[in-house]
Amino acid sequence: MASVTRSSWPGKQLIAAAQSGDEPSIAALVSGAHPHVQRFAFALCASSQDAEDAAQEAMIVLFRKIGTLRAAGALASWMFQIVRHECLRRARAISIQQEPITEAVTPSTEDDVLARLEIERVAAAIASLPADQRRVLIMRDVQGMPGRTVAKLLGLSTAAMKSRLHRARAALRADLKIHNVGAPE
Repeated sequence: MASVTRSSWPGKQLIAAAQSGDEPSIAALVSGAHPHVQRFAFALCASSQDAEDAAQEAMIVLFRKIGTLRAAGALASWMFQIVRHECLRRARAISIQQEPITEAVTPSTEDDVLARLEIERVAAAIASLPADQRRVLIMRDVQGMPGRTVAKLLGLSTAAMKSRLHRARAALRADLKIHNVGAPE
């Protein structure tokens, strides 16, 4: 049961105190968010070393820029975006180092920009989901947790978790479809 209590994000009061510059609160926030950020990183990065580095970088950003967080309830989404960006940056750096210098396999700048825009569009769509749906979607589809584990961690029945996941996926699909109007197929 200890993992269930450790699985929740730091509370809004702690986040608010950290946002106002209270150093003990910032330290507590960083240590409380670290396990979650590590899980994000290990789920998103290509290697365990990249995941460790991305998590560390995200913790540094959290420490330095907690005052810029707009809403205390958005901490998980904000940290997910930081980790995602860092993992993508590291993956790009690795692919640049490993790619042979031939124009036939090198993606064009336009393709790279379009891929980045697509990733940002998906991340923004996920961030716009209601918090209960966003949590289920991230835990199940991004982090790859088993359904029963997600349901248990969120205090839901498996059926309720599946229902939220279905609604989240449908909302995400609809949001991405709406924002893709006029795009070439």
